[in-house]
Amino acid sequence: MPEKKELEEVMKWCDERMETTNRVSLIEQNPFRERFGWTFRFPYIEINVPIERANKHNLVYDRATRTLWQYLNDKWQKIEADFEIE
Repeated sequence: MPEKKELEEVMKWCDERMETTNRVSLIEQNPFRERFGWTFRFPYIEINVPIERANKHNLVYDRATRTLWQYLNDKWQKIEADFEIE
């Protein structure tokens, strides 16, 4: 699973893309494929696209709940950060 700072960076990028484009939903090429290993299998990031309509091969970001989703083992699963000991 990804580190919390990686998840935050992906979500921040998604939020910025939505603000600059001023759209309700958006599908963007995944710019994190080479940076974060856990994102390599997702060619696109779908922002504010309902998971019922989203492509199962893409990463999905729900801006309202600030949640990233992936399709794994025949169901949509929330992506959560690794447990970190402080």
